[in-house]
Amino acid sequence: MSNKGNFELEQAVRKCLKDEKFLIVLDDVWNVEDWKTIKKVLPMINGLGKVIITSRFVEVGTSASIRGPYKLRFLTKDESWKLLQLEVFEDVGICPPELVAVGEQVAHNCDGLPLTIVVIGGILVAQFSRQRPIGVTKNEWIKVSENVIQFAKTDKKNHISNVVGLSYDILPDELKECFIYMGVFPEDHEIPAWTLTRLWIAEGFIQQKEGQSLEETAEEYLNDLINRNLLMVGRINPMGENKTCSVHDVIHLFCITKAAEQNLFQEIKTLSQGVSLPPIPATEKYHRLCFSSDLSKFLSEGKVYPSVRSFLSFYKDLVELKPEYITSIPDAFKLLRVLNSNSIRFHQFPLTVTELCHLRYVTLYVHNLTVIPESISKLWNLQTLLVETNSNTVAMNGNLWSMVRLRHLKTKAAMVLDQEQKGNAGENIQTLSTLSPESCTEIVAKNARNVKELRVRGNLDTLFDARFLEKLLSLEKLKLVHEKSGKISLPKTSFFPRNLKRLTLRKTSLQWSDMSTLAKIEKLEVLKLKQGAFVGIQWTVRDVFPSLQFLLIDDADLVIWEASAKHFPSLTCLSIKKCQKLKEIPLELAKNLQRLDIDFLRKSATASARAIQERKKKDQEHEQKVRWGVGFQLSVGSGCEA
Repeated sequence: MSNKGNFELEQAVRKCLKDEKFLIVLDDVWNVEDWKTIKKVLPMINGLGKVIITSRFVEVGTSASIRGPYKLRFLTKDESWKLLQLEVFEDVGICPPELVAVGEQVAHNCDGLPLTIVVIGGILVAQFSRQRPIGVTKNEWIKVSENVIQFAKTDKKNHISNVVGLSYDILPDELKECFIYMGVFPEDHEIPAWTLTRLWIAEGFIQQKEGQSLEETAEEYLNDLINRNLLMVGRINPMGENKTCSVHDVIHLFCITKAAEQNLFQEIKTLSQGVSLPPIPATEKYHRLCFSSDLSKFLSEGKVYPSVRSFLSFYKDLVELKPEYITSIPDAFKLLRVLNSNSIRFHQFPLTVTELCHLRYVTLYVHNLTVIPESISKLWNLQTLLVETNSNTVAMNGNLWSMVRLRHLKTKAAMVLDQEQKGNAGENIQTLSTLSPESCTEIVAKNARNVKELRVRGNLDTLFDARFLEKLLSLEKLKLVHEKSGKISLPKTSFFPRNLKRLTLRKTSLQWSDMSTLAKIEKLEVLKLKQGAFVGIQWTVRDVFPSLQFLLIDDADLVIWEASAKHFPSLTCLSIKKCQKLKEIPLELAKNLQRLDIDFLRKSATASARAIQERKKKDQEHEQKVRWGVGFQLSVGSGCEA
């Protein structure tokens, strides 16, 4: 065979497999091209042969099968314990009784990842000896169970580093820093995708691509890391987009180790003795510091850190910063680009922050905030500003129209803009959340003309009377919250921008007849109606919502709902919650539905949801897509009457 060329070898393999029953297992296929090369020699008309491939990459599995890849789950607690026993004792059921409970805990703390279990198993083997007192072994196993990942670091064979390192080594250069950066987040931290991508942009990891915004490129990078199984998907929105992600402890360990080699960031921990880890002088070589312990103790040193570019705090609960340290962060870090401090409670806006002219990304939590100062306008490099507060309204005295690089401005309080501010900037603004209705003026529509996401909160009467929204031609996502008693109505004519794709209405108390106005939004894909957005006991649908894919009705007094699939030709996901008066969900909607979520519904409405499930089961019983795993899903919440 050694003297034959590739073509001759292909012919020989094809001939050998042509009429034979075979099972071929290909482990760890790295790319689509490799699979295509292998596929060429497989006989396509032989119904007796089967091929199983494994891969780290979703795109390989997608390319190999029209059914889509089968994604391996994590091991269960019992499966983990069984594998650990095999590693330590080479059999199941012979573990000494004194070690069973702690052994099960060790297995559980490996989070269902076989690689971790194998590595930890090797460590436990070294600790287990029939010549040693069983109590000594038990105590050592307890230490392992309390910090599995730290013990995994002691593996002399570097199993974890080697396996993850293979995936890291083939990452494109532009993805490597994005990946290692995941180590700045605490273990088991649920990371909002929106926050992560904006941090990447502010850190300078994302380079502009022709025809793409920075945000689109960052989202592309995020999806790439997920498809390479280096990040885990958390929550997903109705359109299948990632809302949150997380990092497995093993991957997190690799990122921290690799970051230490490259001086990418350093976590600051303070021990009970008051000693900072690492020693404070050592922090001077790092550009990014992550805080997860006593911040006041660190700031009390009164040192200045001219090399630090990113201050990142990720406390599980809000941390009170002593008044004397309010100015310490800006004073200590003069060249900051990233200030992620929304887990630190400020009792007043830290004015010295506005002196940090290099800032690109700022998050703050300010208790009872009333004013965002005019001096915020001095941050001419600022791209993202997130301000959390428990206030309902806040005055924005800063001049948005002079902040040439501002892209995202978010706060849950309704911002009242200074209408006297002048300037021509604002064309880069993509997110404005939240504006007061009286701030929705001609100057905002003109300067922030490229805004894609907008939230408005307050008395919406003035907003509906104006023609503000229809001027925002780039607007794709809109949230409206009405905060005044009494009913309002939508204009019958065109009111919403033509490119609007996602709309959320809250507390608007509109009549169901106003849905006709929403039906005119031809590109509307997601519609969420919350907290009495519409009132009235009957909704008879007469209009067509051509593009609507997801509909949520949450907390409505609706009793009778009459609709059919022809009114919602694209509707695939329906969610009905807290509609205790609703008699039933229209059975005619079953045609295109792929998912139905219900909660807090009366018995008859719950029964109608199950009737839809039965209809879908019958309709799809013989369809090929059920075999391929695209069947109907019904989720019934605990608040539904049985």
